Amino acid sequence: MGPGFVGGKMQQGGHAVSFLLGAALPTALLFLLAFDRLGEGLSTISTSWRGNGTMTAAQQVAAARPPAAANTPTAADDRPAPAQDHEVEFLGLAELLRKVATEDRTVIMTSVNEVWTRPNSLLDIFLGGFRDGEGIAHLVNHVLIVTVDAGSFRGCKAVHPHCYLLEVSSMDMNRAKTFGTREYVEMIWLKLSIQQRVLELGYNFLFTDADILWLRNPFQHISVYADMSCSLDNSKMAPALLDCENNVGFYYMKSTNRSVAMIKYWRAARARFDGNPIEQVVFNTIKHELISDLGARIQPLETEYISGFCDFQERLDKVFTVHANCCMGLDNKVNDLRNVAADWKNYTSLTPEVRKKGSIKVTPPSKCRKSMGWT
Repeated sequence: MGPGFVGGKMQQGGHAVSFLLGAALPTALLFLLAFDRLGEGLSTISTSWRGNGTMTAAQQVAAARPPAAANTPTAADDRPAPAQDHEVEFLGLAELLRKVATEDRTVIMTSVNEVWTRPNSLLDIFLGGFRDGEGIAHLVNHVLIVTVDAGSFRGCKAVHPHCYLLEVSSMDMNRAKTFGTREYVEMIWLKLSIQQRVLELGYNFLFTDADILWLRNPFQHISVYADMSCSLDNSKMAPALLDCENNVGFYYMKSTNRSVAMIKYWRAARARFDGNPIEQVVFNTIKHELISDLGARIQPLETEYISGFCDFQERLDKVFTVHANCCMGLDNKVNDLRNVAADWKNYTSLTPEVRKKGSIKVTPPSKCRKSMGWT
C-alpha cells in the first residue's frame, strides 16, 4: 500500500458493535469506529506505512498516544494556548469538554453565528437531524456548539445545553457576520485554534458545519487507522480520492501528537498564500505535504455516503449526512435542507418492504443549484 490515503472497507470489530448499541447504552459509546464496508482492505487510507499495510504493536501505540500535555490534565488546562494571529482565550473549555465528551473522549463540534441560531434557521435544522435521524438521537448529548459573539451564544443556549463562547479580544466579531469580509475569513480560521486546543487537551473531535443534516451515524464510515477523515465536494472528480477536493466542513481528527502537528502546520501554511485564503483552499494545497512531511494518514470520505449538494445523492438508503455546500445564500440553504429533511421523514415512515423497492423520490436542491448558476 502506497503512502497517502486510508479508506476502503474495514472490518467491523468491537468499535462498530459498541457504537451500534449506543442508542440503548449512550454511556458506552465508542467513537473510533472501523470503516463499515467489508472486503476491500486498507487500500484507500493515506499512510506512510510500507509492506503489508499493517501496523506493528509499537506503531499502534505511538499513533494512538495523545499529546503529552493531555496525559495529565490539571487546572491549568483552561489557560490560553498560544494564538498565531489573534488573542484567543479558552477559559472554561476543558471543563465543558469533560461534560460533553463520550467515554473515549470524543466530541462533535460545530460553530454558528447569530443569524444561524434564529428560529427556523440552520441550527434548528441541524439539531432536528439528530432527533429525526436513524438511531442518532443520543449523539446530540455530545455536540459542542462554538459561538463567536453574545447574540449567537444566547441563541445557542435557548435550544442546546452545550454552548461555548469563543472570546477574541483582538477582533470585532460583529463584522465577521458578513460573508467575504476579512473578519469573516478570520473567524473561519479561528475554528482551527480551538480545534488545536481540543486535541491538546486529549480529546478527539468530529467537526461538522451546521448546514449539514445528519441522517445516520457517520462514525460508521470513519477509520480507526486515520489521523484525519475528511469529506469531499465530489468523489468522482479525480481518479484517486486523495486528489479530489476536500471539504473541511466535515472532518474527524483523533488526539495524537501527529494530529496536533497537522493543525499547527495547516495554520502556519496560511502565511505562504497571497490575499486572504480560506482554510479549505490552504488545506487542499498542503494535504500532500502533511502526508509526506508528517506521515499523516488522511481518509477521504466518499460522497456516496457523506454527501452534499455539490454531488447530490438520491439514495436515502445509503446517505449518512447531507451538506448544503455548493450553495449561495442562507435562505437557499434552509429551503433545500428542509426539503431533504421532509423527504427523509417520508422515507423513514415507510415499511422496509417499500423502502427496498427504491422508488423514493428525492427533491433536488434546486434553489442552491440556481444560486450557483447550474442548470
